[in-house]
Amino acid sequence: MKKYFCHLLIFFLCLGLVPKDAFTQQLPQFSQYIFNGLTINPAYAGYKNQGYIQSTYRNQWVNLPGAPQTFSLTGDFSLNDGLAGFGVTFLNDQIGANRTTSGLISYAHRIQTGENSYLSLGVGAGASQYFIDESMLNPKDPLDPDLFNDSQVMFTPNMNTGLFFYSDQFYAGISAFNLVGRRSLEQEDMALSFHDIHYFITAGAILPINDRIEFKPSFLIKEVKGAPTSFDVNGMFLFVDRIWLGASYRGNTRFITDSSSMLNSRTAMAFLLEIFVTSDLRLGYAYDKNLNALENFRTNSHEFSIGYYVTKRGAKIKNPRWF
Repeated sequence: MKKYFCHLLIFFLCLGLVPKDAFTQQLPQFSQYIFNGLTINPAYAGYKNQGYIQSTYRNQWVNLPGAPQTFSLTGDFSLNDGLAGFGVTFLNDQIGANRTTSGLISYAHRIQTGENSYLSLGVGAGASQYFIDESMLNPKDPLDPDLFNDSQVMFTPNMNTGLFFYSDQFYAGISAFNLVGRRSLEQEDMALSFHDIHYFITAGAILPINDRIEFKPSFLIKEVKGAPTSFDVNGMFLFVDRIWLGASYRGNTRFITDSSSMLNSRTAMAFLLEIFVTSDLRLGYAYDKNLNALENFRTNSHEFSIGYYVTKRGAKIKNPRWF
């Protein structure tokens, strides 16, 4: 029991590092971050102790014109006996006429804090391109002088940082995205994107039920200026070390920022499945169902992923699949 109090202490110390006055949510969201923490925390790089590549495609709010479509490709590996990790992230997010393309390189350094526990400090750096395709716009007044005359493109640097604590039964993390580059987008004639800082706080545990089934409860809190605090509460079951099956509830609340009650009311459920087809290949799927906003649309959101563990021949692999 003592080690669990230590785990919680480290987590709440991380929680205290978030400045409450530092907080429009524009970063794309994935439901399968549960299986690949690199998308929300650079300190996750190399956590699996072997090379890992994952591709994810998300089609959000199907049948809604201009709805988000997001593609990501991540890869990470560890070295120095697992005490260091490197990661690469590519992201393409299309919302109507607005497209964002980002590339990041991450590095994580690990400190062993106990027999089976580590604290990872990570940083990611790269660049983002923001693009508006004028040909996709359908203005009521095409002669309006305030409209774009052609497609708009802007580049901005980007940097993320994070902490990730984990043991064989518990994990907790905190991270911040879009730490630099906001001023590059602040132009009076181009309100393209605000590039605000995004904060992520997450924690979870693995609880054995019997020899063949384990339960993984977890949560994620997302905070950004001008938007309600978003939270996910997740419950996943692992069957015979091969099949993940579970669900996630997503909601909003006025935890830190004061946002409109209309935005505050949006909730959704996600149903997740991941299968280890082989010891190295994993396939994932998530279906998101809106519970109130946009509920009249025929279908909702679909997310597909494929992941592959890059294994050295003859190497003895320590493969933590839990977090």
